[in-house]
Amino acid sequence: MTLFPEMTSGISTLGLWAAIGYLLGSIPFGLLIAQVMGLGNLRNIGSGNIGATNVLRTGNKLAAFLTLVLDGGKGAVAVLIARQFADADAVQIAAFAAFLGHCFPVWLKFKGGKGVATFLGVMLALFWPIGIAACATWLVTAVVMRISSLSALVAAASSILWCLMFGVTTYVLLCLGLIVLIYYRHAANIGRLLAGTEPKIGKK
Repeated sequence: MTLFPEMTSGISTLGLWAAIGYLLGSIPFGLLIAQVMGLGNLRNIGSGNIGATNVLRTGNKLAAFLTLVLDGGKGAVAVLIARQFADADAVQIAAFAAFLGHCFPVWLKFKGGKGVATFLGVMLALFWPIGIAACATWLVTAVVMRISSLSALVAAASSILWCLMFGVTTYVLLCLGLIVLIYYRHAANIGRLLAGTEPKIGKK
């Protein structure tokens, strides 16, 4: 079972696509949208996170939706651009770098989002059936449990299962890396989940 594509690109090529992916991923759309729409500084709202869930805590559903789409879109764009000009190994490097850019943007002193929307965007662009399955997993968990962080954790973990079920094992290593980072970024949420104090979706 092959867990990652054959390495056919040179170090300089991989570095180039890592840089492109990172720069795309590091655009803090949630922060920008909140400022443009006069919603205040997201750092002082709710969890202080720059993602769609925290934007929703401002009470502005349109802003949250735009953040979700754009954060997912930047991950997808990184994959799609790389796919047009590079081999499969570079595509996955660009995808991982876009995720890193969202979570650790240099412009925000490496204090970014938790990466869920970007993760889903990356999955949709890499292999849309896995992306759809992960999105559906998030949605079902969210409808049943009403907890965004739990939905994210379940959806991320499920990506390995979907890779195996759809027979595209070359994405497994990438998914494992993204899952580890998502769980790391959700460490505080996991603590609140275990304590039963994690807020529900839509709570300001």
